[in-house]
Amino acid sequence: MTSETKKIRALVVDDEPFARERVRRLLERDEDVVVIGECKDGFEAVAAIEKQSPDLLFLDVQMPGKDGFGVLTDICADKTPVVIFLTAYDRYAVRAFDTAALDYLLKPFDEERFAKALARAKLRLESFPQMEDDSPTAMPEAASGAGSTHLERIIIRTGGRVLFRNADEIDWIEAYGNYVRLHFGKSAYLLRETIGNLEAQLDPAKFARIHRSTIVHIKRIREMQPQLAGQYRTILRDGTNLTLSRRYRKNLKHPLGDE
Repeated sequence: MTSETKKIRALVVDDEPFARERVRRLLERDEDVVVIGECKDGFEAVAAIEKQSPDLLFLDVQMPGKDGFGVLTDICADKTPVVIFLTAYDRYAVRAFDTAALDYLLKPFDEERFAKALARAKLRLESFPQMEDDSPTAMPEAASGAGSTHLERIIIRTGGRVLFRNADEIDWIEAYGNYVRLHFGKSAYLLRETIGNLEAQLDPAKFARIHRSTIVHIKRIREMQPQLAGQYRTILRDGTNLTLSRRYRKNLKHPLGDE
């Protein structure tokens, strides 16, 4: 990043003051990052995320009152930053990645391991460019069919061109902060919209919300494999692996054979 590039806004959440201080100290060495706050428990974290919309969240798993998983459950999906979990226990690793966390730092971690996690976060955030004139962006177009109430086309501005894509061409959608990323085959475009609002515009006969951060075109699903805790690994025709969480199983009741 250059000095003119917008800095990554990080929030540190841990009930141990020493742990918060260490993460802050490591982050302050990086000129691309600014620490916008610290929280000592999950309740403070939920309030800070809703108010400040950080780009990057360092989140302790075990905290009194509300743990890290509770924090992610309570915030709006469109407010979810890139998440790096912090914990002294490796038994939470599988559950952490099921929440779509980017990384999982096992305490006590060294500076090299921290640097790798931060580098991964930068790459993830840089994959979603700022909304500039020459960046690939998209906007929904009102339904045009007679009597239709669902989104039919997406307008995409990229490289000085304006593309028109049918909503039915979307393979899957992922939420990132105040944006969603629309995946069309090997191409992907940003849309400044929350995943909840977009879900309400899509045809539920074609699209299903399978995770707090994911919507999938039902016809793109090739295979579903049962996992722990009522979850399913959802494999698309192009090999993309997504997670159907237990909370959203009702959206695919028929193919799963649920009553």
